[in-house]
Order: sequence, then C-alpha cells, then structure tokens
Amino acid sequence: MAGKNALIVFAHQEKTSFNSALKDAAVESLKKTGWDVTVSDLYEMMFNPVLSRDDIIGNPKNPNHFNYAFETMEALEEGRLSKDIIAEQNKLRSADLVIFQFPLYWLGMPAIMKGWLERVFTQGFAYTLQNIYDNGLFKNKKALLSLTTGGSSTMYSPQGINGDINVMLWPLQSGILHFCGFQVLSPQIFWSPEGSSNKARTKMIELWKARLENISQEDPVHFVPTAMFDMSAKGGFQLKKEVQKSNTNEHYGLSVGQHLGKGIPPNNQYRSEK
Repeated sequence: MAGKNALIVFAHQEKTSFNSALKDAAVESLKKTGWDVTVSDLYEMMFNPVLSRDDIIGNPKNPNHFNYAFETMEALEEGRLSKDIIAEQNKLRSADLVIFQFPLYWLGMPAIMKGWLERVFTQGFAYTLQNIYDNGLFKNKKALLSLTTGGSSTMYSPQGINGDINVMLWPLQSGILHFCGFQVLSPQIFWSPEGSSNKARTKMIELWKARLENISQEDPVHFVPTAMFDMSAKGGFQLKKEVQKSNTNEHYGLSVGQHLGKGIPPNNQYRSEK
C-alpha cells in the first residue's frame, strides 16, 4: 500500500471501555509503524446520525418530492453539503485504510455508526450507479471491521444459537464496504471480552497491535468478481449462466450471498482468500 493514512471510526460511549482500549491500541500500533492516524470518535463528536433535509445547504432541487440520494449528490457537486458531512468525507478521501471499531449491538453496528455511514457515504462520493463493487470509487482503499461481542465464538458458529457470524458480516462487508469498492480485510473479532479474564483481554490487545504492524500486507476477503455477473437490466444483474453451470457439482456455493441454494463456503467473510 503506497499511502500511510488511516482513519478509525469509533463508536462507543464509554472511554473506560474495552472498545476504547482497542481504539487506543490501534492508534499506538499504526503510528509506531509510520501511519498517520485520524480518529472520528462519534459519541465524543456528538455526531448526528439522522438523515434529513438539513444535510444540504440552501433550497432542494425538488422540495415537493425530496429524494435524499439525488439531493445530496447535487449538493456535493455544488458544495452545499452540511459541514459535518464534508469534514468526514475529507477524512475518508485521505485515508488508505479505514477501521471501524465498535461493539456488536443487536447483530449490527451501533446506530450512531450506521448513521455515519448513511450520511457520509453519499451518492457521487462513495458510489455512483456505474461505480460499484469491483469498480467502486473506494477500490484503492482498504477497510476492516474491528468489533466486540457479548457472546462466545461458539454462539456465532454455524451450529450456534446466534447463527453463523459470516451471515451477519455479509450486509456490512459486502452490502456497504465492498459495494463502495473497498478491499475488505478479515474482521478482527474480540469474542466476549466482558466474560474474559484481564490476562485474556490483555492478550487480545497485544494480538491486535501485532496484526496492525503488518496490516498493509494483508489480502482481502473473497467476493465474487463483478465480471461473473450479467451487469445489465435484461440480465437482471445475476450470475452468468456459465458461472452457475460451472458450480453445479460443487458442494458449496460461491459466497454467503451467492450460495446458489447450497452450503455457504466456510469462513467466507471471516478469513481472507489467501
């Protein structure tokens, strides 16, 4: 990776939390290896996660039928987006690596982080109708989710009561990050730190710091290449027939999302392809 700029988007309301310690460890480790690090501490910033007409300055193009995606795209081009959105987009423009640090709430991101994504990843900035997935606008950037869970790893296994963690990761890693072109690195998941000993939590932090020292060398997780799809309205943006046929005798489908009615490839969203 040529650049050395990292952005950490952090969502936890308590500075004494394990998530806060993980954020601090990431800053320390990245700076130690020459990265410039910026942190967006969403709770400390009191970041507004709610989309509204106030996200644009001045009159909307169509006040009688306000289309948020269209209006913010136009506002972006004309320099009329709200200042807090512009500030976060500028951080993203400079970033070669984006780390999302958060606790898993109700099998997803905290609302404040989801709202950050919805407001900051505007059309024209994070994606266009032509620039998605492999051809996404952020295809030269890397991103990873660093999260803590309340339950043990077994609870998030294919046999676990909470279900396969790979299924939960798919909407975030494919539906948001890869959709915008990010090279998505394997998530860093800290299983049940609250139920772990101080020694175990210390070990978690040390392993996280060690990983970050070589993060620029990592390969991303696997997604089905866009070239395997018929990217036309007529084709329904579905896997090409020859691709589906080639998978006929395989035990697993191609990915969590493109499983073809078969088993999901083990750790498809949890481990890189190499």
